[in-house]
Amino acid sequence: MSVIYKATQSILANKAGKKLFYPRVVLAGNVDTEQIAQEIAELSSLSAGDSKNVIDNLVTVMKRHLQSSESVTLDGLGTFHLTMKSSGKGVESKDDVSATQATLMVRFLPASTRNADRTVATRSLVNGAKCIRFDRQPTSTSGGDSGDSGQGGSDSGGSGDGGVIDDNPLG
Repeated sequence: MSVIYKATQSILANKAGKKLFYPRVVLAGNVDTEQIAQEIAELSSLSAGDSKNVIDNLVTVMKRHLQSSESVTLDGLGTFHLTMKSSGKGVESKDDVSATQATLMVRFLPASTRNADRTVATRSLVNGAKCIRFDRQPTSTSGGDSGDSGQGGSDSGGSGDGGVIDDNPLG
């Protein structure tokens, strides 16, 4: 299994006036709660129904803690917390500040480890990921990777699309 990416040209020009290309993850689909529950059941002594119940209850408990202004850390996964994004203009007085000036958002910070010098060594969910460019995949269906692989961090190039699934690179 490899992380599939494509070359995407930025819509913004750099200081030299050139629109550069960056790698961008191509999503090949979406996995829902039912599928995750089934896969957890295959790896544990829980049934698929038990696994789904645990996931549903996790969401309920996380919501309760987030809405109590607490952050939630799941070992090996990361930390979730609420933030406010200003949606309008500021006000002149501290007393006039209102929650209606902002939108609540959930932020996620992946778990990481640190080297001895305190630099970030890895993010837990991308550690060991192999990347392959979709237009340079091997033609065989053996699942092997081509020579264009490496450690991928996050989808930092181009503009974000909020999880929209791009063109299917496999079809």
